[in-house]
Amino acid sequence: MLREVRADLHIHTLLSADAEVEMIPPLIVDESLSKGLAVIAITDHNASGNAGAVMEAAQGRGLTVLPGMELQTREEVELLCLFDTLTQVQRWQAQVDRWLPPLENDAEHFGPQYLVDAAGDFVAEDTQMRQMPALVGVEEAARAVHRLGGLVIPAHVDRLSKGLFPVLGLWPPGLEADAVEVSPNIRPRQARAQFLTLPPIPIISDSDAHWLDWIGHVVTVFELAAPPSIAELRKAFLGRGGRWVYVP
Repeated sequence: MLREVRADLHIHTLLSADAEVEMIPPLIVDESLSKGLAVIAITDHNASGNAGAVMEAAQGRGLTVLPGMELQTREEVELLCLFDTLTQVQRWQAQVDRWLPPLENDAEHFGPQYLVDAAGDFVAEDTQMRQMPALVGVEEAARAVHRLGGLVIPAHVDRLSKGLFPVLGLWPPGLEADAVEVSPNIRPRQARAQFLTLPPIPIISDSDAHWLDWIGHVVTVFELAAPPSIAELRKAFLGRGGRWVYVP
């Protein structure tokens, strides 16, 4: 039997230098539940170190937390990279860290990058510069995520800054993505009409929340036949077994 679930697959924590300090695990979980969300993804900039803390904070609360990352590629295009387990995202993080130039974050200019525990208490400051492109192209990055069993979703493809179409002008012929995300500024049908090289894959929309109130401001609805997981979301993207996905 299919069940409707509301998802926001693009949420930052205070590990992202441009996120508010209120973006800590317990408050993210509370806000997500208050918005009626059943699934969220934690997608910090080129980083995943707080995903486990949010997953721990959500245990027993009826909220599925997918560990992930918002990767900035060589072309300065951002991709949502989503996984099921911490082991997967840690392997992905190790790969991304090899692609990032060894530069130190300028916390005064870009903002600090904080690692916290499930209660939101300070653990460490991440001093690696993460607000920059990794030295990997969009097509190669997508293949690497898929090899680890994850989902690839180009982020806010309509946005002038780091959106795929304004940056590249077209859909790269070798890019294999599971879905595509548009910003809250455009509806999926508008994106289909505007971006003629957009392949026939599902379009979703998320909040890209950097502060609490914005969580769930925009959602995607999935019709699923099992508890939320990467495999179940993939089946919904493919329309298998009556599963489907839409932006309300």
